[in-house]
Amino acid sequence: MKETTGLWKKAAAIAFLVMSLSFGTAYAEGNVETIYHVYIGDKPVGYVDSKQQVQEHLNQRLDDEERKHEDYDLTVMNDIRYYPEKQFAPETDTSETLNRLDKEITIGVEAVGLKVAGEAVGYLPSEEKADSVIKEYKEKFVDEEDLEEVEERQESGEKPEVDESTVINVKLTDEVEHVEKIVEPEEIIEVKEAADLLEEGIDEEKVHQAEKGQAIQEIAHEYDLSEDDLLEMNPQLEEKEILDTNQEIKVMNKGPLTEVLIKEEGKKTKKIPHKTEVIETDKLEKGTEKVKQKGKDGKKEVHYYKTKLNDRTTDKGIIKEREIKKPVKEIVLKGTKVIPSKGTGSFDWPAVGGEITSKQGERWGSFHKGIDIAGVKDRTIKASDNGKVVEAGKSGAYGNKIVIDHNNGYRTTYAHLKSIRVNVGDVVEKGSSIGQMGTTGRSTGVHLHFEIHKNGSQENPLNHL
Repeated sequence: MKETTGLWKKAAAIAFLVMSLSFGTAYAEGNVETIYHVYIGDKPVGYVDSKQQVQEHLNQRLDDEERKHEDYDLTVMNDIRYYPEKQFAPETDTSETLNRLDKEITIGVEAVGLKVAGEAVGYLPSEEKADSVIKEYKEKFVDEEDLEEVEERQESGEKPEVDESTVINVKLTDEVEHVEKIVEPEEIIEVKEAADLLEEGIDEEKVHQAEKGQAIQEIAHEYDLSEDDLLEMNPQLEEKEILDTNQEIKVMNKGPLTEVLIKEEGKKTKKIPHKTEVIETDKLEKGTEKVKQKGKDGKKEVHYYKTKLNDRTTDKGIIKEREIKKPVKEIVLKGTKVIPSKGTGSFDWPAVGGEITSKQGERWGSFHKGIDIAGVKDRTIKASDNGKVVEAGKSGAYGNKIVIDHNNGYRTTYAHLKSIRVNVGDVVEKGSSIGQMGTTGRSTGVHLHFEIHKNGSQENPLNHL
């Protein structure tokens, strides 16, 4: 509230009146008193005996309002002016003037407004509350503890110690200014509401330039509007209308007034995949592989960065890498040796040592087709020559039996095996393991029954071994 000497014409008129009264009634000068005309701006309200009466009344009004709004600093928003006038035996109606004043004045809050890019966002009742809005907004996307650490480092100038995930910096893309203004209590908003406004923005009407063939539904979805709302804003359109190029459509655009820019750094351990080297060798059959050296993955420490706007990652990458454990290369031997399926025509002993316990010929009233080998320590059965397996399985009195066709007119038979290690169709090399000696089928003990056939006729194995 202030006293002013404005409105010079009115003041001059009042002064003239005072002078007239003083000269015309000098004899009663002792009864002349000063009254005060009260104005709100240029509008007269009434007059009172003293300015103190008005001030005390206004203070009482402020006290009454502050009881309703305890957290607000209240003030009278109107420009109240006083113009003194001397009158002889004046009569004033102070009560009526104060009643009219009550109807005209507006009680306001000494508020702090938030302004982004020159636009006011909202008003808070204090500087402290206004600061809390920024903190509340940042904490939508950053933990309170991380935010406090960032602010402490900025104050002290310390460099951050990067661990698995460290927030390096947090700031707004557009700074929020504070402006002081007296507003009505209804204009004051809560801290959370102000933070939500910063994130969600304020509805702003704009024009969308349509593309040829674009549908109403596409535009509604793009601006997060319902089709009904879009049609209401554009009554010239129909629901199923297909638009032309550059056709102007009114839409409601909304987006963050400012965003929280978050810079993070972190360190994590990642594996370094081992490499594999393949070495060809003719010591292994073609189609077979053998691991000479088992590979092991290594480890590295990756120092990375990430930039986010609110909850969207906008950039990320690697600052540096440090090897912790070197990877071990895996070495694989790949066979190139081709085993001919045609035999050499000469036969090797089909067992590991041992002796003949029964020869080919008449035995126990029947003809023994091959020889029996027994008395071995290693029961491995070996292919007597190169060839292709044509039988591998159970066969009556023979028990588990293998037949190899040497593709040169010869076939060899191996019987009474405990186990078979080859399959029909396999090409085997002379001397390779094909099974284990046993006593399956009609057998009197562990041994190998071995036969040689040429062009379908029985041969005496002893003539070839």
